[in-house]
Amino acid sequence: MKQIDKNKILLVDDEPDILEFVGYNLKKEGFEVLISHSGHEALEIAKRELPQLIILDVMMPGIDGIETCQEIKKIPELDNTIIAFLTARGEDYSQIAGFEAGADDYISKPIKPKVLVSRIKALLKRYKQEMPVSGEEIPQVITIGDLVIDRERYIIVNRGEELMLPKKEFELLILLTSKPDKVFTRDEIYAGVWGDDIVVGDRTIDVHIRKVREKIGQHHITTIKGVGYKFVK
Repeated sequence: MKQIDKNKILLVDDEPDILEFVGYNLKKEGFEVLISHSGHEALEIAKRELPQLIILDVMMPGIDGIETCQEIKKIPELDNTIIAFLTARGEDYSQIAGFEAGADDYISKPIKPKVLVSRIKALLKRYKQEMPVSGEEIPQVITIGDLVIDRERYIIVNRGEELMLPKKEFELLILLTSKPDKVFTRDEIYAGVWGDDIVVGDRTIDVHIRKVREKIGQHHITTIKGVGYKFVK
């Protein structure tokens, strides 16, 4: 099976100026940049080229960025592809929709070239490392009651049912289950899952927690008001 190309970035936007601006700055940093003007075209290119990162605009003719993201997430070969939205829309509902569709990050424009490149490099770097949890070794398979988490195969088994979670949901679950009953603050979750140098929206954690709860059961993750979350056995 063809592998994800770690130097390839696919830009998807219907505005030529944005494609030229972002593409130019990424090429200067040594990335191979692919260009798409629509969601349909992006799906074809992504399946053929298997980029490491896809940067999507939200508002596009035909199928928009949210729908495109949802379709990308259905393609097994792109399981490890990172998806980030680059858009001028900054409303909470737009960010929530993006994260619910499976996006890994949300970058608002306008943005300075150096800041954009820094954000993208930080996002890519995050995926080249194993997630640290207080410097401790996390086992490849974590078993807690009826829940089995296989880090190597990137799947969970909940009450005998095998499930695949988007990357951020999976990493969030790994973090919380690494120390059951420990209360992880929001800052610890941001650092452990998204990295200190990646800025995400205030609602990001809440959206991901809700999605994980829907898949493994509401009772496993407890909200500690004003502090954070903990995993309950």
